Amino acid sequence: MRVVFISAECEPWAKTGGLGDVVDALARAVGAMRPTGDPLVDVFLPRYRGMVVPERATSRPLDVPDPLSKSGTTHVDLVEFEDRGYRVRLIDHAPAYDREGFYGGPSGDFPDNGWRFGLLCRAAIEALLVDGQPVDVLHLHDWQAQAVAVLRDVGYQDRPLICNAAVVVTIHNLAYQGWLTRDQVEGMLLHGELARALPRAATGMLLLREGIGRAEMVNTVSPGYAQEVTKPELGMGLDRDLVALGSRFGGIINGLDMAVWDPASDAALAEPYSRADMAGKKACRKALLAELGFDPDDAAPVLGMIGRLDPQKGFDLLAAVAPNLVAAGARLAVLGTGDPKLVGELRRLAARNPSSVAVSETFDRALARRIYAGADMYLMPSRFEPCGQGQMIAMRYGTPPIVHRTGGLADTVVDVDEHAAEGNGFVHAAATPRAMLNACQRALARFRRGGSEWASLVDRGMAVDWSWESGPVEQYVASYRRAVSLRSGR
Repeated sequence: MRVVFISAECEPWAKTGGLGDVVDALARAVGAMRPTGDPLVDVFLPRYRGMVVPERATSRPLDVPDPLSKSGTTHVDLVEFEDRGYRVRLIDHAPAYDREGFYGGPSGDFPDNGWRFGLLCRAAIEALLVDGQPVDVLHLHDWQAQAVAVLRDVGYQDRPLICNAAVVVTIHNLAYQGWLTRDQVEGMLLHGELARALPRAATGMLLLREGIGRAEMVNTVSPGYAQEVTKPELGMGLDRDLVALGSRFGGIINGLDMAVWDPASDAALAEPYSRADMAGKKACRKALLAELGFDPDDAAPVLGMIGRLDPQKGFDLLAAVAPNLVAAGARLAVLGTGDPKLVGELRRLAARNPSSVAVSETFDRALARRIYAGADMYLMPSRFEPCGQGQMIAMRYGTPPIVHRTGGLADTVVDVDEHAAEGNGFVHAAATPRAMLNACQRALARFRRGGSEWASLVDRGMAVDWSWESGPVEQYVASYRRAVSLRSGR
């Protein structure tokens, strides 16, 4: 089976969030399952500004049909190398990708994103045609890759190598759907393709809807989120499209790279530790407190929160309950980048309470790891969460999570007060300050009781196998097989 990924991100070459982590880890996991002699998984990405490419990489020219080019084609370079168990294939075209930011700048999204990511998709298809090797599955990640599904059906429908390939769409976050006006679509599709893909009366195209409608199989990144998005409340206008897929739509929980996220070998930590020997976690806690300017010998509980400063992540909920938490003797370690308005209240609280509140508005991977390891509890009050990895990482590092019951958080965190023998964290049913505060108060009370009760909670979280190999990758491969079957019998 030959599997090709098309994505806007892949760690470590391009990442703004969880999409990059998942594409990398899944490509490695799928690659590890391939029989000897099967081709590597291909991962097509734009070559953004600042990407570090290994010296062994090769480069070759590729002419790509382009509606905006006077000559009808645009010259790009295809930069290729093998790494991490798959083949990276970068589309290098400076006018499209050599910019400050992947998707936009301070004033918003780039207005030509339809052309930019359409070029990525078409270049990937043209590269596959040059390869001349049959493709079984085109795995498209989020809206930026959905032009591949459109082009398969309306631009390359007479090219068996492409039109026979099955399309699998993974929705990492339904909130981002790729709306293009008709003018923007004209920058993505050639004239004949445009006529076949877009009715004359249509004012534009929603790329994610196009991908969903044309794909053989579609999934989100957790079963819980898959259920939620089939209802109008969280379906973002696409709930009916997803319901219409029937059994061809579902949720596959994201895995976690258990080697990358391992407190026993994490070089960013003050001391290593493991489920069998937790002594190092105390040293990590002490080192984190000293780094944040807190009293390292103070036994008061520490709550950490890491994430994108976005209303989805619930930073405003934390701001609302933070004064109560500080009054109750807790300390807060907050790390995130994005909308500074969302942490304005937290910043002011930190200025008044520098010994108990620390807010770091930066992208610091090493500090994030130290917060996972050094905090006593981890906060994820997301209003919706397709999957989330923060709660998994926190449990892996012996830090029980406090989460809102939604999406992947509901799939992975079991409230210890509701299920004493299986609980691995604390869950609040509503995304409100009152509900979040109640969950935090329950967590603080249990932490202060300490003893075997707390130790057992920590141990249950650390015992969970979140690896891709424990189930998720097998579900993806099963999805690939069904997609191929459906396409061959179309």
